[in-house]
Parts: sequence; C-alpha cells; structure tokens
Amino acid sequence: MKKPVVALLGRPNVGKSTIFNRLVGKKISIIEDTPGITRDRIYGEVKFGKYSYNLIDTGGIDLGNDDFNKEIKMQAELAIDASDVIVFVVDGMEGLTSNDLVVRDMLIKSNKKVIVAINKTDSKLTKDNIYDFYELGFDTYIPISGEQNTGIYDLQEEITKDFTEIEEEYKDILKFSVIGRPNVGKSSLVNAILNEDRVIVSNISGTTRDAVDTPFKYHGEDYVVIDTAGLRRQGKIYENVERYSLLRTMRAIDRSNVCLLLIDATTGIIEHDKHIAGYAIEAGKPVIIVVNKWDTIEEKEDEMKKWTKEIRANFQFMPYAPIVFLSALTKKRLHTLMPEILKCYENSRKEIKTSLLNDVIEDAVNLELPPSYKGKRLKIYFVSQVRTAPPTFEFKVNSKGLVHFSYKRYLENKLRESFDLEGTPIVIEFKNKGEEKM
Repeated sequence: MKKPVVALLGRPNVGKSTIFNRLVGKKISIIEDTPGITRDRIYGEVKFGKYSYNLIDTGGIDLGNDDFNKEIKMQAELAIDASDVIVFVVDGMEGLTSNDLVVRDMLIKSNKKVIVAINKTDSKLTKDNIYDFYELGFDTYIPISGEQNTGIYDLQEEITKDFTEIEEEYKDILKFSVIGRPNVGKSSLVNAILNEDRVIVSNISGTTRDAVDTPFKYHGEDYVVIDTAGLRRQGKIYENVERYSLLRTMRAIDRSNVCLLLIDATTGIIEHDKHIAGYAIEAGKPVIIVVNKWDTIEEKEDEMKKWTKEIRANFQFMPYAPIVFLSALTKKRLHTLMPEILKCYENSRKEIKTSLLNDVIEDAVNLELPPSYKGKRLKIYFVSQVRTAPPTFEFKVNSKGLVHFSYKRYLENKLRESFDLEGTPIVIEFKNKGEEKM
C-alpha cells in the first residue's frame, strides 16, 4: 500500500509555505553549507502519531497573471490528480476573494477530500471573515495560524482521519531507485538489470507516470528496483511539467535504500543533475553516480579519467559517491553496478562501536585543534552513533556555537577515513553537554 499524498493549494501569499514547514516539522531549505544545490522544496514526509503521508506544496494560483495562467493551472491539476487529500489554504485576514472561487471550482471537479484551512486567524480582525468562507461549499473548515502554530494539530487530525496504518511493501528487501532527468536511459537500465523488457522504453522525453516497483533476484537474494518511468498517461496535458516529474522522483527516493543517479554520457552533466542528487542527499540516501550510454564513447580509458574529474568538480557536495560507467543498451560493465549498490547499502547501515569512535575523534583533535573564537575553544567530550541510514553521530561539546563549518568537515573526513562509509551521507549533530536529545 502506497503512502497517502496530501497537497496544499491556494492563491499566493496565504501562508502555504509556513504551513508546509509546520506539518513537516522543520524548515525545509537547501542543504546547509552545500554548494551547487539551489531549488525550492515542494515535497516532504509528514509523521503524525501512527500515520505518515507525503506532502506537496504547490505554487500560488493567481489567475490574474495571464503570462503564467496556463502553467499555474497545469501545476494545480497535477497536484490535485496526484493527491488523496487536498488542504485548500485561504487567508483569514483578507477574506474570500475571486481567486479563491476559481480554486474552489477546480477542486469541486476533482471529487477529492478537501479541507479548507483558514490561515492567519490569530487576529481579532479575522473573526468576521471566517464565516464568509462557508460560501465555498465544502464540508470541513479549520481555523489555523501557521505562524503561531495554532490549529495545526486539529488540521493533522482531520488530514489523517481516514488513513490506515501503512504496511511497508517489501519491508526487509533492499530497494534501489533509478533517478535522473528525462531521457537519460532510466527504463533501459532497469530493463538491463532485469534482463527483459518489463518497462516500456520510449525515446520521447517525459514519457513517465508513477514509479514502478519490480522485484528480482541477484545471486539468489531478493531485491526491488524502483523505476521512475512508466507509461504515458493519455490525455493529460501536463505530462512534461517538471514539478510532476519531480514528485515522482521524490516518492521513489523516499522509498529507496539506495539511489542511482543516471547521467547521459552523450549530453554531459547539467545543473538539473545536481538538483536531483541534492534531493537524494537531503533524504539521507546513499547515491551512486551512473554514467550511462558509455558504448558511445571512444578512447574509454582516457575519457573515464576526464569524466571522473568533471563529476568530482560538479558534485563536490558528495565526494563519497561511487561512480559507475556502463551501457544499459549493450550491458557492458553492467556487472559493476550491483556490488556498488550492496556496498552503499551496507555502509549506510553500519554501526560503529562507541569506543572506536571516541578513539578516532580524540586522535583527530590532537592532530588538529579546533579553532578558537574570542578566546574560547571547542571541546569535544564524547561521541556516539545515534542512528543508521544514514549514519548519524552525536558530539557532546562545551558549546556548539563554537563549531566552525570547516572543522565539522574535517571531523567528517576523519570518520570517513577511519570507517568505510563510501556511498552514504553521514550526519554530525553537536549537542551541548547536558542538552537532551530532541
């Protein structure tokens, strides 16, 4: 059973992003101190009690802007189509507008469950406006304030009211996804791994639908490959919209243990490749960079060195990611892929003894002292691993405000040097001595 999808819809400046962050439980932004990744985050996982769901944040629907009218309508339609529940966000301060009525008309046609979230109701000025929204004609209205965090619990209860607990499909089986921009050969690679044409391949960019899970065996063990490509939906005008493609990719990443970022050797690296990689890292997933269509390259040994150098320069934010060169079409070098997937999976779940961790960090500190700030120097008292997938390490310190980014990177490098953590991101959390775990 797939995780439910909830979409936030509404006109601009009604507070959707604030509500999104409240529901997800943290501020979603680009990865801290990570160069090369710039984008808006529109997708997140929400956990509420025993339930969880995927949340989409859409762009503001403002039909008064003719230049963007078509694109906005397409984005709204794709979000509505992909969702199980829609949270229609309106502005309690401003009251009902003609734009709200346009959104209302779109939602009524969808036959989906709609919850009207009347935002910005923390002011006395909004009380008179609340009842105006009943004109929209929906069944459920919840006054909230995303800024003040009031009414959010009630909203969560209403969103999840009809949900059932999700039993994870293929729970104990390694799942890996094939991600990347359109037309880089994702379906061809899946077919090569499965050794049969189980996923229809088209040379038309964007011929994709929902992620396809396919179980298979490798050396007698069970695995699942998640392809973000499938059949074209006939009659859907928004099939090539990037946001819908991104939604599929994010859902595949969310359910994966390892991600294969596919790059086309015939076209080279583009900015969007880095954006896609950034989503996988933010989700805490191991990433393998797979250069496909290697059969088209002459002077392969020299080109492999050049490609490796270029990949490392473009993906400086994940120097630990293995690189695999192959051809899905001819299956040359395909045998090098599964061993890397297995290694990355095992490394992401590696548990390191506390005593070994503290020995390594003590040696690292003795080798290079932390920089001082205004006469104060960072002291590391104790280190422990608190989670896996990705490996997460908690450092007890005298003052986490003294942590400089360059020294944090130094410590991460020492951990990677001492323990084989190739392929997986790692998380380092600094806590002041005596600070409780969040």
